[in-house]
Amino acid sequence: TTARTPGEPTWMDLATPDLDKAKAFYNAVFGWDYFDTGADFGHYNFALSQGRNAAGISQMQPGFPMPSAWTIYFSTADAAADVARVAQLGGQVIADVMEIGTSGKMAICADPTGAVFGLWEANEHVGAGVENEHGGMSWHEVATRDLNAARAFYGELFNLAPNKMEGMEYYIMQHGDDMICGVMQMDENWEGIPPHWMGYFTVDDTDAAIERAVAAGGKVMVPAFDMPYGRMAVIADPMGATFSIVKPPAA
Repeated sequence: TTARTPGEPTWMDLATPDLDKAKAFYNAVFGWDYFDTGADFGHYNFALSQGRNAAGISQMQPGFPMPSAWTIYFSTADAAADVARVAQLGGQVIADVMEIGTSGKMAICADPTGAVFGLWEANEHVGAGVENEHGGMSWHEVATRDLNAARAFYGELFNLAPNKMEGMEYYIMQHGDDMICGVMQMDENWEGIPPHWMGYFTVDDTDAAIERAVAAGGKVMVPAFDMPYGRMAVIADPMGATFSIVKPPAA
C-alpha cells in the first residue's frame, strides 16, 4: 500500500506501559520486526511485516490517565478542516492537530458516542504499507451504544454511505463498493465496556495465533468463531490492550 483515500483507516498504534514487553508479545504473535525512531520521538517503534510498516508502538508516559489501547487513524487531506468538522458534528477534539516531524500531522478525537479515533494527514509516512496479509491491518469497527448517532457522524465526516447487514445491528460504511469500516450496536452483553474502535489484524491461522498469544502472556477475550468474512477472535495483550485477529476465508 503506497497511498490512501481520505476517510479510510490508514494506521494503528498502541500506547503501552511496557514497550519492551509489548514488542516481544507482538513479535511472538505476528512475527513483527521493529524500527526504533529514537529519543527525539520518544522511541516510537514502527512494527514491520515483510519489511513494511504495519503498525506503531509507543511507551506511555508515567501518570498517563488512559488505559493501554490501540488507536485507529483515518486518512485526511486536511487535518485542521476535519478537526473543525468533528466539533461541528458533535464530536470532541481531544488533541488538536500537531506536526510529527516530517511524517505528517495527527489529531485525536472522539465521536458523539465517546469512541476515540485519530486523524492522520500524511507527508512522508503514508500509513500502513501492508494490509490483508499476515501481521497487517485487516478491518476496523466501532462498537457504540448509539448506532444511529455514530453512523451519521462517520458518514458525514468521511463521506461514507451505510449498508446494513441482514439480521444484525451492524452497518458497513462504504465508499461506493469499497467497504471501509463497521458500526456495531452494543447491547447488554457489553455492560461496563465503553464505546471504542476495534482493529483487526490478518493472520495465516487464527487458532495458531491464539496459542502463540496465550503462550506470550496474552488473554483470549472472545474465543475463535467463524463468520462469512473469516475465522476471528479477540485478544488482550499482557498489558490489557485488546485487538482482533482474522484469517480471511478461502478465495
